[in-house]
Amino acid sequence: MADDLFKALADPTRRTILDELTERSGQTLFEICSRLSMKHQLGISRQAVSQHLAVLEAAGLVETRREGRYKFHDLNTAPLRQITERWLVPDTSGPKENTP
Repeated sequence: MADDLFKALADPTRRTILDELTERSGQTLFEICSRLSMKHQLGISRQAVSQHLAVLEAAGLVETRREGRYKFHDLNTAPLRQITERWLVPDTSGPKENTP
């Protein structure tokens, strides 16, 4: 799972998509494409954005849900938390003293 996560995060366009979903989760493909074009001046096809979303979904960073004929993309930060917790070392140094 970590390999998929790092692969997904390696691409700057995918990181931009995650930034947009952080700002507003639950966007359709059309909305994401529009924001990438207007806000970030990315000339990227709808099919390319869809492929980027598939990589993010495979890594667990994006979840999709259908409502009628619309497909919404939501950010899922759980995989990021799992990675950060994987290498965290507990602080066993105790309270720090202030020396004047």
